[in-house]
Amino acid sequence: MKEEMTSVDVYAVVKELQFLVDAKLEKAYQTSADEIRLRLQEFKTGKYDLIAEAGKRLHISANAPESPKLPPAFAMILRKYTMGGRITAIRQHGFDRIVEIETVRAGEGNILVVEMFARGNIILGDSERKIIMPLKSLKMKDRDVVRGERYEYPPPQLSPLGLTADELARLFKASDKDVVRTLATQTSIGGMYAEEACLAAGIDKSREAKALMDSEIQVILRGIEQVFAPLIAGTLKPHIVRKDGKDIDVIPIELKRYDGDGYEKVYFETFNKALDAFFGARIAKEVKAAVVEKKTEKLGMFERRLRQQQDAIAKFEKEEKENALKGEVIYAEYQRVEEIIKVIKGARDKGYSWDDIRKILKEAKKAGNPAASAIQAIDSATGLITVVLPEATVNVDVKLTVPQNAQAYYDKVKKVQSKKDGALKAIEETKKAMAKAQPKVAEPGKPVQKKVSAKPRKPKWYDRFRWFFTSDGFLVVAGRDADTNEEVVKKYMEKNDVFFHAQAHGAPITVVKTSGKPVSPQALAETAQFAVAYSSVWKAGQFSGDCYWVKPEQVSKTPEPGEYVAKGAFIVRGERNYVKDVQVRAAVGIRFDEQGCYVIGGPVESVKARAKYHVIIEPGDFNQGDAAKKIYRHLLDHSSEADSKAIRQAASPDKIMMFMPPGETRISSQ
Repeated sequence: MKEEMTSVDVYAVVKELQFLVDAKLEKAYQTSADEIRLRLQEFKTGKYDLIAEAGKRLHISANAPESPKLPPAFAMILRKYTMGGRITAIRQHGFDRIVEIETVRAGEGNILVVEMFARGNIILGDSERKIIMPLKSLKMKDRDVVRGERYEYPPPQLSPLGLTADELARLFKASDKDVVRTLATQTSIGGMYAEEACLAAGIDKSREAKALMDSEIQVILRGIEQVFAPLIAGTLKPHIVRKDGKDIDVIPIELKRYDGDGYEKVYFETFNKALDAFFGARIAKEVKAAVVEKKTEKLGMFERRLRQQQDAIAKFEKEEKENALKGEVIYAEYQRVEEIIKVIKGARDKGYSWDDIRKILKEAKKAGNPAASAIQAIDSATGLITVVLPEATVNVDVKLTVPQNAQAYYDKVKKVQSKKDGALKAIEETKKAMAKAQPKVAEPGKPVQKKVSAKPRKPKWYDRFRWFFTSDGFLVVAGRDADTNEEVVKKYMEKNDVFFHAQAHGAPITVVKTSGKPVSPQALAETAQFAVAYSSVWKAGQFSGDCYWVKPEQVSKTPEPGEYVAKGAFIVRGERNYVKDVQVRAAVGIRFDEQGCYVIGGPVESVKARAKYHVIIEPGDFNQGDAAKKIYRHLLDHSSEADSKAIRQAASPDKIMMFMPPGETRISSQ
């Protein structure tokens, strides 16, 4: 399995990272002895985590590891010199496994060097390449990487890009190795790509290098050019190579060596995503596995406690059932129990001792008296008579009436129920503790869930509109009035987006932001519900409505001769895609994620998928203010104690109203 990036990988990833030039450096973390994470804000597309691991990898990651609570010294130095600055250049040094990230902050330039070869390092230097601090101080044969010294690059090797026949000929003539090992060790091409070049050229890789003829050297050069042509042209095909169900390699271009049977290829949109799926997800899994191991003992303790609590519940349920049955049996055998009480109480009132009564009962049993036969035992200390009835054996207190004896058993039922309720609550607490102790390990290729924050979320650009994210991740924005309707279309609607509008007066202009990706049927269905619910259909108290969607090029502000287009309205030309009988419902919820705790609203399925707590609403008879208060109280009542504190900070009835459709509302019973 591949353990570190090649020079080819570095070339491909650096090309992709060019969009981060001019990005802001928000923060730096050191997540392990060899790894750092840079939190970047790219002003058009959002925030990114750039992972750099000395000697291994550099790429954007959705599997960003958690950072230590106390940042190490290197992270603190990075923050001091780069935080708040911006990236001015990202480049590969030569064709080596070295990446330079130039930054500027307050007019002062610095350079971050990431080395991805054996014994690689991460070095922060100033604009003159004087080392401010290395991740690891090293003294080596050909150079020293220590604070205060000027950073020196390792000895260079020939690059396969732009290689000439003369350079290749001199290399082979001076070599005492075969062709493939000469290319692998004397250039920065690497062993795997050296073999690929020989394969493309049709030259035996084991041929002695110095024995090659000029014509053969020309053929090898063409083989090298053929292998790297997609790299230079930028026609990458990033993919992970799998064999026997295991990931074995991640590469940016197709290689013939992996065209045979037994190899499976999984393609990705970008090489960064492929690298993250290969390295990031695997490392995240290893970290989680270590956490699992540490918590196994604690989890075992909770499991034992849970079993004990479940056994106690079973015992309480048995006692509850038995006592309820005994109370019912006493009522069912009312006359017999009353007769027994009357006889025994009468004997005691006449001065008979318990021993006398036992003797009398013994004789009566011999004579076949039914009442005497039902009495199994007498407890002289408590005055309780054990009576065998058809469905149960009960204890009867002769000082009490029949209903009072039955009630004594019902009182026991209540006490047992109270104990059971306490045990059930204890089980819930144990389960919560087990959930915290049980780490969630991400599957390979899937992002690790980021840390959830209870703090209020920072405002976003789309907060001034109506908005929601579909359950599969598309951002949908809509106008709140005529002005914002205009703005949504003119400023934010792009070529590949989708325009929605309800078949109702005063409906908001609604746009699905696709980022060039195909829109799913689920996203279209959710946006249709949003467009209808937030229109005048809700205010009218209707429970279904229609809408349509079109492409952006069908939407215009230019009227036909003699027509007038009001502010916030648009003309739609061409065929419309109608969505009929859309259910008028919505939901409001509270979401917790790495951004913080905040209110969301929109289509029911979208909110259910994204919110930790939610309320489904429909047209009703409460005004917006009263309905918002009811929703706020419902969310607090159904949240945990810790979450309710965050909700009070981040949510309020007025914030909830921002996500409610216009008109009277009620909380749905469904």
